[in-house]
Amino acid sequence: MTEQGISSQRRLKSILGGSAGNLVEWYDWYVYSAFSLYFAPAFFPEGDRTAQLLQTGAIFAVGFLMRPIGAWLMGVFADRHGRKAGLTLSITLMCAGSLLIAITPGYASIGVGAPIILALARMMQGLSVGGEYGASATYLSEMATRDRRGFFSSFQYVTLIMGQLLALFVLMLLQLALSELQLESWGWRIPFAIGGVLAIVVFRIRRGLIETENFTRGQAKEAPRSGLFALFRLHPREAFTVIALTAGGTLAFYAYSTYMQKFLVNTAGFGRETATTIMTGALFIYMCLQPAAGALSDRIGRKPLMVGFGVAGLLMTVPIFRALERTDDPWMAFALVVGALVIVTGYTAINAIVKAELFPAHIRALGVALPYAIANTLFGGTAEIVALKLKDEGVEQIFYWYVSAMIGLSLIVYLAMRDTRTNSAIDRD
Repeated sequence: MTEQGISSQRRLKSILGGSAGNLVEWYDWYVYSAFSLYFAPAFFPEGDRTAQLLQTGAIFAVGFLMRPIGAWLMGVFADRHGRKAGLTLSITLMCAGSLLIAITPGYASIGVGAPIILALARMMQGLSVGGEYGASATYLSEMATRDRRGFFSSFQYVTLIMGQLLALFVLMLLQLALSELQLESWGWRIPFAIGGVLAIVVFRIRRGLIETENFTRGQAKEAPRSGLFALFRLHPREAFTVIALTAGGTLAFYAYSTYMQKFLVNTAGFGRETATTIMTGALFIYMCLQPAAGALSDRIGRKPLMVGFGVAGLLMTVPIFRALERTDDPWMAFALVVGALVIVTGYTAINAIVKAELFPAHIRALGVALPYAIANTLFGGTAEIVALKLKDEGVEQIFYWYVSAMIGLSLIVYLAMRDTRTNSAIDRD
């Protein structure tokens, strides 16, 4: 047996099991964005492409509006009933949402009922993802040993990106196998059905996970029960720190990854298949960088990586987007997208462990999830709709400056906060 009384083999199996569930959660979440170019006409038949994307982007944002609610409800649930229970509940909701989208008839069949059901399904998925982040970040952070927390917690974004890659891979396969007409009429339903089936498999995996000893020991102590008022009354500084450090990071992540595919088509002028190929290659490299950055943070600390992201993101976001506007070379576009993703790695690889290290065990899942979800809803969830609206108004470059400004505000927080590697609440559980 090793640290925390768990064998290395059991620890690794638990981390991989938790990560596998995270992969499916985020595959289901990103399939919506990856296939929106194809299913938008089915739910919103009127208007040009930008107008249709704006409407699907609005429902994407509705999913984000549910994330703070999911973070609150399931964060409290995971703090009171266990990380394992929280992870199992979140995958159940995601499964139901994906299967509902897969079987919902289009606007031509049921009229306005189609976008309403689509919105309800995304609300279920928003509840799921809101709870998933806090439960999985807490589970991976508590299951890892002290000297490898950065490395192992980085697998949250490895699996998050892997889920996005899997969504793009399915898109590429369907683009090869089906015509554009087939994809727009019925082919877009296939990835949602795949996600629902995978979620059922993960449900069984998560039922077999072991609970973390940090949670078990926390249950034996006299401590305030996890709850909304307890979080902001007893840990206000930590909660607002999470909101502030997340704002710039999550906006950059969604601008550089989720929105970037649409930007390459809608602004840079690349074909949909070319844009998919560019994003798939760039995201694969990005995924591989996460464990390396996480391991680096175990050696030099979390703060240097976050400050590096803040400085580079502040200085380079506008030049990268402007260069992408002007290029018609797919290789140059690929290099620019990779550059943007390298920059945001300083945030994504370690943001989960930084947040987990701020809170004690009895309120950790809620403390990680809710402030993060609030910032994600305000800045990450609205990234696409803000960018598309500005493009529709003919002032798209304001979006580049907006991303830079928010990164700059988060940089101030990175510079002011203590390095959580050497000031970790996990060590005091």
